[in-house]
Amino acid sequence: MQTHGAAPVPAQLLVRDALLADRNGPVDLLVGDGRFTRVGPLDAREVATARAQGARVVEAAGRLVVPPFVDAHMHLDSALTLDPADPNRSGTLGEGIAVWSRRRARLTGKQILANAREVLRWMVAAGTLHVRCHVDVSPGAPDALSALLELRDEARGVCDVQLVAFPQDGLYREPGQREALRAAMARGCDAVGGIPHHEPTPAQGEAHVRDVFDIAQEFDADVDAHCDETDDPGSRFAVSMAREAAERGWQGRVVLGHCTAMAAYDAALLGEVAARLADSGVGVVANPMVNAVLQGRNDAAPVRRGMAPIAALREAGVTVALGQDSVLDAWLPLGVGDMLAVAQFGALFGHLTGHQQLAGMLDLVTGSGARLLRLDDRYGIAEGRPADFVLLDARDPIEALRLLPARLHVFRHGHEIARSSPARARLTGPFAPGEVVFGRDR
Repeated sequence: MQTHGAAPVPAQLLVRDALLADRNGPVDLLVGDGRFTRVGPLDAREVATARAQGARVVEAAGRLVVPPFVDAHMHLDSALTLDPADPNRSGTLGEGIAVWSRRRARLTGKQILANAREVLRWMVAAGTLHVRCHVDVSPGAPDALSALLELRDEARGVCDVQLVAFPQDGLYREPGQREALRAAMARGCDAVGGIPHHEPTPAQGEAHVRDVFDIAQEFDADVDAHCDETDDPGSRFAVSMAREAAERGWQGRVVLGHCTAMAAYDAALLGEVAARLADSGVGVVANPMVNAVLQGRNDAAPVRRGMAPIAALREAGVTVALGQDSVLDAWLPLGVGDMLAVAQFGALFGHLTGHQQLAGMLDLVTGSGARLLRLDDRYGIAEGRPADFVLLDARDPIEALRLLPARLHVFRHGHEIARSSPARARLTGPFAPGEVVFGRDR
């Protein structure tokens, strides 16, 4: 029971007979000093030693253990701000922005913090321990950044919150926008956001892209921009972002959110853009729930789906992850922050229902998200890495996607931080009475 040749570490936790998505057959997980010290079958002597050292024993009993879920695109500052008296009646992105502009004018930092904290609690309970949160830092916005900086500190050690300075109103519509973006980075944001397609003219959109990279270079920060969030196939700022990433040496440090215009590209254009993104090391985050709500609103039949083409992007070598984006706000009147539910919806909405495609959806809310957030060796079920993981009441990734099962245990650094009870039902009438089990072969 050692880690990388180090002295023996006393066992802290032992998970027995777990299944992992990338391994055949059950394994045991041994944890010491908050890290995985063994990932693999243990013999009887090793199990006895762990028990003698006082390790807590969790019986997985053939259930699936996954690394923590990663929400690669979230807006916690707008969470729980849905106002039935002032809804987004058209369901469009534009009206959502207008509704949010009115709503944010009535919010206080205290309200934003309370709302964001509550939704983050939901997310942790569902096994999400890494989230990248876009914060509206426009001069007309309330001081959401102070609230989210406080929440980031509160959650430290339980859930890692990365903050993106997001210029919701653009950089050229009103004076002071670029300065506000710089000021937000100086206050401690982790990444520079952007929204080039929202500028009044294409030329200003191109200037917006350059400004974002100028600020990123100034602060040596990653870039995570809303990009081409429109149904217009002429919106191609993803190409501009890829060009800047390559020219400035920012490969692997740029993420583009939404990219819904790609759903309207023809096959040749999509192939060209996807290749540019892959060559420049630019990742994409699709947000299937909010994309389904906002896109195609002005289409006559047939109505476009309007989600970034996940399969084509991945085939081209682009790293793609998923985000919840919104919970009960001007853009999405639903949501609970459950990334398995986001993956399930993304599979259905994106026609990703072949066996291998379904099995691969789990990676979009775990490993791929971790790569885009550059978590590196701080993430994953491997010896020597932090013992962060979720035990699901499911036997394999596809069953997890189908059932959206209970998160039986959520662990961070080997300590349990959340638990749920298995969902059970019982028929009590004359037809086949007894317990109902929704899993197969149980």
